[in-house]
Amino acid sequence: MSKDTEIDMKDVELNEVDPEKQPMTEIDMKDVELNEVDPEKQPMTGDGQAAAAEKNGSVKLKVPEDEVTFTGLSKEELMKVAGTPGWVRTRWVLLVLFWLGWVGMLAGAIAIIVQAPRCKPIPEMNWWNEGPLYQISDVKAFSEGLGGVEGKLDDISQLKVKGLVLGPLHTVQPDKPVTMDLQKIDPAQGTLEQLTAVLKKANNKGISVVLDLTPNYLGADPWFSSAHIDDALQQVKAAADYWLKLGVNGIKLSHFNLASNSSYWSQLQDDVQGNRTEDTKKSLLMGTVEHKTASEVSQLLNTSGVDLILSDLLNNNSGANRIVDMDNLHSQQRSVGWGLGATQQDQLSKRAGTPALIRLYQLLLFTMPGTPVFTYGDEIGLQAQPGEKHPEMVWDIEKEPSEGAAHNETSEAKRKDYADVRKWFKSLSDLRGKERALLHGDYYPLYSSASSLSFLRVWDQSERYITAVNWGAQKETLRLKLEPKEGVELPKTATVKLSTDPKLEADSTVSLDQIELEPGHGVLLQFPYTG
Repeated sequence: MSKDTEIDMKDVELNEVDPEKQPMTEIDMKDVELNEVDPEKQPMTGDGQAAAAEKNGSVKLKVPEDEVTFTGLSKEELMKVAGTPGWVRTRWVLLVLFWLGWVGMLAGAIAIIVQAPRCKPIPEMNWWNEGPLYQISDVKAFSEGLGGVEGKLDDISQLKVKGLVLGPLHTVQPDKPVTMDLQKIDPAQGTLEQLTAVLKKANNKGISVVLDLTPNYLGADPWFSSAHIDDALQQVKAAADYWLKLGVNGIKLSHFNLASNSSYWSQLQDDVQGNRTEDTKKSLLMGTVEHKTASEVSQLLNTSGVDLILSDLLNNNSGANRIVDMDNLHSQQRSVGWGLGATQQDQLSKRAGTPALIRLYQLLLFTMPGTPVFTYGDEIGLQAQPGEKHPEMVWDIEKEPSEGAAHNETSEAKRKDYADVRKWFKSLSDLRGKERALLHGDYYPLYSSASSLSFLRVWDQSERYITAVNWGAQKETLRLKLEPKEGVELPKTATVKLSTDPKLEADSTVSLDQIELEPGHGVLLQFPYTG
């Protein structure tokens, strides 16, 4: 074999062994270029795929060589098609439809807004309208003095109380005007530092503090005598200025009507009410009156300028009289305080002896049009012993005795009664704070008798509430009826929201044609706004 022949044979063998070494066509050259640019796009064998997966955490899939990629139309082609009459018409149709739809939705929204019932504007509310006021007439009986009051503010806050009425705390000897110092705290009741601590903590909890400055609170006449009214009122004015600057949120005066005709009364008003702005919490000028009719209370509100009057109108046990009194005063509800015994700083239990009646009057006070005012201990139904003016407060009633601990059955039964009454009180206070109908709603009388009454509370489109109570000794059937009122009507049935009557369970439905209430029980009914 010649040398040339030998070389040719090697070329043949080489081509047979390694086809890739054969001369490359134009297609082969493109493959080489592709592989040089991105090696990962080369076809992979099983080992190569495994290595790539191990390196990159994913498996590359080979795209078939004969697959055609869609590149779409070029700009020139698109411009040529877009100008055809068919596409022009289509675009105009879509544009017109879009604007017609947009205008239609706008018109629909306007129609809904115009036809929808207007929301009733919320009346101006002050802090003393937003929750109950809680009187601590004797801080020693309540918690061993002012120092103990600070420690009990957490318990008071749980009751959703908005105002704390303290005292009187000042030094004075009964019926001796020369001994009175309205700017000095009686050492037996606490110190200025302790009161300052109470003010600070109460403010942090959203509780305002009102100071009772009734001059002769230990004597027979709260103003000593008619001859001393002007002098006493001047001292009250100076003391009010002093305590308000210290951080007190208002003052209270018992039998204020005796002093409201004095020439110094307007000066006291200016001191308490004159510096009010939208950015500052309003100071409360609160007064109490006794043995006044609803018409007289209304007149005092119009002429005296006080922010809140607490009367003893509820001491009248007639349901017919009570419903008339509420009727006369409901339009002034943001200036009217209601209490049973609160005017005299007595506990509610003094006039409502049983736990059932205590719960009934709590229900009534929390749902009447006005501000409920309670004396310490009312939240548990605290009862005073015969001849005891200010009973000692009972604490830790929700804490059950530990196993094995010795306890008296009577004491344990009383503890449970106290705990049940407190739970009821809290549920009512929570509800009143949430429901506009109860907080500042309109009032409509429904039914009354010698020992029962019922009324309706309504606010705009909010839930409506009916209170029905029977404090008499006999079962009574209440037939609720509402005089025709524009936009207000009674449904045939309502749902029981809260009840002291075991026969009227919560969430049950009752007919409003006749509601049977057991003696000493009450119920709160609810029904929705229907348009």
